[in-house]
Amino acid sequence: MPEFPPVEEQLAILMRGVDFGDAQTYKNMEAELRQRLEESRKSGRPLRVYCGYDPTSPDLHLGHTVTMRKLRQFQDLGHLAIFLIGTFTGIVGDPSDKDSARPQQTLEEAMEKAQTYIQQAFKVLDEEKTEVRYNHEWLSKLTFQDVIGLASNFTVQQFLARDNFSKRYASGAPIWLHEFFYALMQGYDAVALKTDVQLGGTDQLFNLMAGRKLMESFGLRPQIALTMPILVGTDGVERMSKSTGNTIGITEPPEQMYGKVMSIPDSAMRNYAELVTRWHPEEIDRLFAELEAGKLHPRDLKMMLAREIVSIFHSPADAQRAEAYFIRTIQKKELPEDMPELMVGPDDTVADLLVRAGFAKSKGEAKRDIKGRGVRLNGEVVNDFSLHPQPGPEGMVLQKGKRRFVRLIP
Repeated sequence: MPEFPPVEEQLAILMRGVDFGDAQTYKNMEAELRQRLEESRKSGRPLRVYCGYDPTSPDLHLGHTVTMRKLRQFQDLGHLAIFLIGTFTGIVGDPSDKDSARPQQTLEEAMEKAQTYIQQAFKVLDEEKTEVRYNHEWLSKLTFQDVIGLASNFTVQQFLARDNFSKRYASGAPIWLHEFFYALMQGYDAVALKTDVQLGGTDQLFNLMAGRKLMESFGLRPQIALTMPILVGTDGVERMSKSTGNTIGITEPPEQMYGKVMSIPDSAMRNYAELVTRWHPEEIDRLFAELEAGKLHPRDLKMMLAREIVSIFHSPADAQRAEAYFIRTIQKKELPEDMPELMVGPDDTVADLLVRAGFAKSKGEAKRDIKGRGVRLNGEVVNDFSLHPQPGPEGMVLQKGKRRFVRLIP
């Protein structure tokens, strides 16, 4: 019989980051999860936890990994993760976040994309503790009478109350009948899998609750629904989506991934820090407090984000190379080809070098420039005027403002 960690310890990990936009729903789902975890400890039966991913494109992106990381947390605590590929729901397309119907695809097209999903999923999930399923296995076998039975559990008003449908209805934009079927199909997934917990984005709450409703109608204990915040795309506004073209793929080359993270607006950095990094919430709070206080430059924090994300999906060494590539090709492209050189002694501080380079009339002025965040070393803002630069064979670039540069050499 497997041994699970104490319930409160599991609960603290599993509810972290969960968001329903409603305090009462959070309280209800937390209470249900606590009870299910207590039963799991007593019986030794792992919880069956799943999340579905429609293969609308061949590649998984960072947005997918938000729920995948929560799946991994369940795995690490001893529970069973089901990686469900929506080979049938993907034919219809999820209308949850859309102001128009998705283009439909064939089952063959969905299955082809599903193969790459499996390969990529194990960048996050533990392969040995993952069950991969395809929902065409059961959805394609439903009869028309079965579908009518599923539909009888819901009213048209319930669907029209959904934000995306209500907006389209009010504006006169088309709402296709087959889009209503999506929630029925996703809800039936829970029935077919007999799951304890389903994960999804906050925009998926209606579909997850539909699963609870259908499980009850089939005489099953309703699953617990846990929803996670939405990761915005590289535009910093819309949710990350292949159809919007604002994605960062988890198999993209390190240099490309690093560069895309650096391209996100400053306003999106906290969203990425909370949903994609391995940073502890207290560390995130500290970093953004320093950012707000002016102790940390937005670009420096963004570079930390880029290093972390590349390290997760590639390696720390890849992240270092990607950063060096970014500095060389993006930041340093603005540097003048001919730059004066300044030899650095073992006791020289940045303030000393600014004076010797003629960038400041005195060390006092140099310190004020540094305090005002106007000095950079290899593109990084200098915060410590007593820093002793240690240039390597290629030297280092000391910059004041936008137009004054000197190459430091050993």
